[in-house]
Amino acid sequence: MNITRPQAIAMAALLVLGSAGTTALLLHERGHDDAPHEAHGDEARPAGHDDDSRDRHLSIDDARREAAGIAVAVAGPATLQRTTHFAGEIRLDEDRTAHIVPRVAGVAEAVPAQLGQPVRRGDMLAVIASPALAEQRSELLSAQRRQEAARLAFEREDRLWRDRIAAAQDREQAQTTLREADIAVANAQQKLAAVGATGTAGALNQLALRAPLDGVIVEKHLTRGEAVKDDTTVFTIADLSHVAAEFAVAPKDLADLRTGQRAVITSTAFDGRAEGRISYVGALLGEPTRTARARVALANPQAAWRPGLFVTVQVLGGDIPVPLAVPTDAVQTLDGQTVVFKAVPGGFEAAVVTTGRADDTQTEIVAGLTPGDRIATKNAFVLKAELGKASAAHDH
Repeated sequence: MNITRPQAIAMAALLVLGSAGTTALLLHERGHDDAPHEAHGDEARPAGHDDDSRDRHLSIDDARREAAGIAVAVAGPATLQRTTHFAGEIRLDEDRTAHIVPRVAGVAEAVPAQLGQPVRRGDMLAVIASPALAEQRSELLSAQRRQEAARLAFEREDRLWRDRIAAAQDREQAQTTLREADIAVANAQQKLAAVGATGTAGALNQLALRAPLDGVIVEKHLTRGEAVKDDTTVFTIADLSHVAAEFAVAPKDLADLRTGQRAVITSTAFDGRAEGRISYVGALLGEPTRTARARVALANPQAAWRPGLFVTVQVLGGDIPVPLAVPTDAVQTLDGQTVVFKAVPGGFEAAVVTTGRADDTQTEIVAGLTPGDRIATKNAFVLKAELGKASAAHDH
């Protein structure tokens, strides 16, 4: 192909221009690479910024604080009460409970006592007709008649002996007979006393069952006309003015319990609270549970603590002095951390703390506070809720 001179010059000019454009474009892109990038979006945040960190300060004036019922107290030294909690149950006080058995076989002729009825000592519960009792009373009557005859015989022989009419041997024989009659009467009376019967007034076969103590009939297993054995428990009477809280104790806790130790009894069934003292700690471990039984004697004048009620037994131990503690209500959890709201000018600040020992009302502070700091105590959870709302609004 033949190229003219003008064409050659034009082609050379085009090559020079193309090379210059390419060089300018490369220089322009390199300049952009060397220039600092502008901050956009997340790149605008400073190094080390934590997306999960939140403002721990909450502005609140005194009027709002008082309206919310937020109390403020000074953190300082305190004495903790060492406590141990056990699950227990209210039981009858065994020392104030009586199980009534007739002690002679027979048939119930009358049963005036009713289940749940308050009774006084000596009140009649039931009347049992027993052939065995009739025999014992007949034996007493016979012994009493022989005793009377022996007394008269001895008095006669004694009078004759004094008048020197009868021999001393006859008097001694009459005296021996009288003593034997006295023994027979006493023996018959003891047999009747052993079954709770005294005297021979009324029908010989009737045994009156009477209350041995003041209390309430909590069990009744007898109806009129029912035949009963001599070892059948027909009534249970309990003095409910005193009960016992019984609970199981694991071997690891036995060393901390002792008779006479104070304990507090509470129940989720009602708001009642009572104090008592440990009256018994078992020396043996039960076979099924490998725990010992313990009891707390409990006064129950209003009969509010009913047997069978499940309770919590809080055994109080020794005092533990700590250099710094706050009310337990003041300790809150925020973002997985334990905090206490410290009063600062214009509001409160959530201070991260490290807790130590605690009882039911106070918690030891190991780090994060100093004695004298003013903190929110009552209704501190309101501050936690407000701080959560503020953080949520900031995230949006």
